[in-house]
Amino acid sequence: MLAVPAVAWYAAFFLAPLVFPLYFSFGVSQGQGGPNIGGFPSLENYQRLGEQEFLDVFLNTLRMAFLGTVALLMLAFPMAYFLATRAGRWKFVLLTLFIVPYWTSFLIRTYSWQILLSSNGPPNAFLEYLGLIDEPLDLLFSPFAVWLGLVYNYLPLMVIALFVTLERMDRSLVEAAKDLGAGRVATFRKVTLPLALPGVLAGAILVFVPLSGEYIVPTLLGGGKSIFIGNVIVQQFGAVRDWAFGATLGIGMSVVILAVVGCVTLGLRGQLRRVA
Repeated sequence: MLAVPAVAWYAAFFLAPLVFPLYFSFGVSQGQGGPNIGGFPSLENYQRLGEQEFLDVFLNTLRMAFLGTVALLMLAFPMAYFLATRAGRWKFVLLTLFIVPYWTSFLIRTYSWQILLSSNGPPNAFLEYLGLIDEPLDLLFSPFAVWLGLVYNYLPLMVIALFVTLERMDRSLVEAAKDLGAGRVATFRKVTLPLALPGVLAGAILVFVPLSGEYIVPTLLGGGKSIFIGNVIVQQFGAVRDWAFGATLGIGMSVVILAVVGCVTLGLRGQLRRVA
């Protein structure tokens, strides 16, 4: 009974909205497109998902989301470990200072990278000043710019997820490993890292899902050169007005994300059982 309000909330605001794109995906856009959908039931849109251009978009989205998640883990783990184990009474102050810049608008932060990565931005100006380059590098509107924007914008989510796990870790286990002769590397590999796996799993899911559905960063920093599935969905609903196929793309991407997250969760769950 205590779970009824939460279940009702998720059913009304999460599951119910998914019914409409699922229903639209089995139709065909007619006339001027938009909400004019007929021809139910039809699998035409799902057959189109197998076309090479859309498969390439799916693969590019998953590839960038995976690379972004890996980079976030590599950057966030040392930060979270320091805050949880070395910062002492200053850890919450430092954590707050780390998060404060992200209280600004996501859109504004992404636009700021356009200025930084432009031909007149600080990186190009500094390299030209050192004489390392003769002309500005094409940093903006590239896959690198998109990857950098993704990592920057989602870093706090990963740090917080890892910090919560590492901060609650039983430090006596680390001390016991050291007393038994384990070095720093062995202690980290056999004690700290296994104990941090729940935070790694939570952080990976927390960032991989929104990374896979990202639209703003590829649009502003990719300049149309790095297409995510979110860009294609917006195009189908806006410019093309093929709501039926746009809904199909959304459902298809949701299924792919659930499959990937499910496989990763099952794999790490087995690792967690072995650790326990």
